[in-house]
Amino acid sequence: MKLLTRFTTRRFTTLLIAGAVCGLAATAAHARSDASFMKEAAQAGSAEIEASKLAQTKAQRTDVKTFAQTMIDDHTKVADELKALAASKKVELPTGPSITQKGELKLIDAGADAKFDQRYVKAFGVKAHEDAVKLFEQAAKEAQDADVKAFAQKTLPGLQHHLEMARSLSSKP
Repeated sequence: MKLLTRFTTRRFTTLLIAGAVCGLAATAAHARSDASFMKEAAQAGSAEIEASKLAQTKAQRTDVKTFAQTMIDDHTKVADELKALAASKKVELPTGPSITQKGELKLIDAGADAKFDQRYVKAFGVKAHEDAVKLFEQAAKEAQDADVKAFAQKTLPGLQHHLEMARSLSSKP
């Protein structure tokens, strides 16, 4: 009986330790996902700003240039808020777009200037904002840190509005 009790106690202790390790790993994973969100958001914002600066010089249509200026203004403001949030959470943000986003920037810059407006609106108006809205919706629901969640919730309506604006632009000839 003593042997069975000792075995059961060891097994129970092992299960408790395993459970605690799993709990710590889950907490670390959530912390990583909040940091990952902030990093992805920073890259997306940087890409938007760079694409919109390019649009300021290359776009043909006045409404596209106006949209681009709005993107520069709004995304710069959000980037500043995100930098402050990340600093308070000890998260180091990337200073520019991802490699994929840099490739997309080159793609919209290539080709005939007459088609630039379409390329910009499609890639950095519609597609980039669809991706950003998904990213921020997920963080608004799943972020573990209250400040990160609040930032995502606060920023989301503006991104949804940008997406609506971009879709409106893409439907015009």
